[in-house]
Amino acid sequence: MSITAPTAPQRIFTSDNTAGASPEIVQAHAAAAAGQDLPYGADRHTVSARARFAEIFGRDVDVLPVSTGSAANALSLAALTPPWGSVLCHRDSHINTDECGAPEFFTSGAKLVGLPGDDAKIDAEQLHAAASRKIGDVHSVQPSVVSITQATETGALYTLDEIRSLGLLAKDAGLRVHMDGARFANAVAALGCTPAELTWQAGVDVLSFGATKNGAMTADAIVVFDRSLTQELSFRAKRAGQLTSKMRFQSAQLDAYLTDGLWLRNAAHANTMATRLGNGLKALPGAELLHAVEANILFCRLPQPVIDQLLTDGFAFYHDRWEPGVCRFVTSFSTTEHDVDALLEAVGRLTT
Repeated sequence: MSITAPTAPQRIFTSDNTAGASPEIVQAHAAAAAGQDLPYGADRHTVSARARFAEIFGRDVDVLPVSTGSAANALSLAALTPPWGSVLCHRDSHINTDECGAPEFFTSGAKLVGLPGDDAKIDAEQLHAAASRKIGDVHSVQPSVVSITQATETGALYTLDEIRSLGLLAKDAGLRVHMDGARFANAVAALGCTPAELTWQAGVDVLSFGATKNGAMTADAIVVFDRSLTQELSFRAKRAGQLTSKMRFQSAQLDAYLTDGLWLRNAAHANTMATRLGNGLKALPGAELLHAVEANILFCRLPQPVIDQLLTDGFAFYHDRWEPGVCRFVTSFSTTEHDVDALLEAVGRLTT
């Protein structure tokens, strides 16, 4: 009996993890397969990748390659909070809505406290209130860490001033700061600032550094600025099955990703494609853009018949997770102008 694979949509805008891998990263991965090398991160590719991380962040950092962003987030938070602590995050953050309880599991029960704020960004006043609530009360979890998503789940960006302000609030309250940077490259490319300014110089202790959504194959990383946490993170990574014996294959990807600005070029292209799509949708009378386009994610409202026909015509995107008629489109390093213009042509034709 023959098995027929399902037909893929013609153009996919569901997420940037639907894209393939950059040729440079594929080549580096293949090159790492030649010959032999030391295991568990003692290989030359991991040494080189760690040097590149130190270079882009302008200081010595510790780097733990991991296989998923979920692992990076959950392990980072586990090292930053005790089981009786709480993680202050936005209520729509990825760790709160899309990690299937992994942060709670790896922290042995720490509580995620969702805070409000426009564009999925934590409101500073709400953070200040939450950071001082029931301190010392043995009946309540104790605020321990603030987690910031950059870029956010709506594609919005924290400005440098906003991150500094939240970082100062956290430090004044004795809290650690974690950044979920699944789309960190998109934020750096859009804001035109340095990685250091967005992280450790603004008070971030640990960064979940995403690469898979922006051209890598199976590699993300935990970047540790507060290096007193590294030993605990190393043990936690091993216990969680994230200390891979052939780490060179992950590290080769990260090394290539950070070489010659590939990570920023990929991200800038994805951002540009989202801007092109947003500008096009704003010009169509039947489409309503719901947020400013700052990175590579945009939300818009479309009539349900238009949504249904777009799906029939082979376009893939999320449309049933929020309010009726609300769609999310995500562009990637491999999205082309032709892809964007084809979607705009289809929306324009169907709305008129």
